[in-house]
Amino acid sequence: MKLLQLLPEAPPAHALALALNAGILFGLVSRSVLDPLQGKMVSLEATDLGTRVRVTYDGNRFTAYAGGAPADLTIRSTASGFLALGLRREDPDTLFFTRRLVMTGDTDLGLVVKNALDAIDWSRLPLPRF
Repeated sequence: MKLLQLLPEAPPAHALALALNAGILFGLVSRSVLDPLQGKMVSLEATDLGTRVRVTYDGNRFTAYAGGAPADLTIRSTASGFLALGLRREDPDTLFFTRRLVMTGDTDLGLVVKNALDAIDWSRLPLPRF
């Protein structure tokens, strides 16, 4: 069993929700792009670490999800795949078609997430970029 599987899901899910909310606050992505996510639960699973984080969006902000309902959308990749996606070293389509990123559930919602990633205006980020 992987050690990280023993850790609680809530702390990293809260951290992800906080980061996503900061992105909204700083105008990195518009709320209109996120509208289809309202009331939906998205699960991100790092297959190599055996961990997952789940968040929901209420139309104003993201929150960590700790309930037992199945995810509307599950996105699976390795930690390095998520990192490459987040740092824009790989685009979602490349990861998806090379099977390094797998989506299950509401695939239309997956397209919304992809479009939200593509719509991020990194120039508005108030931190230095690497």
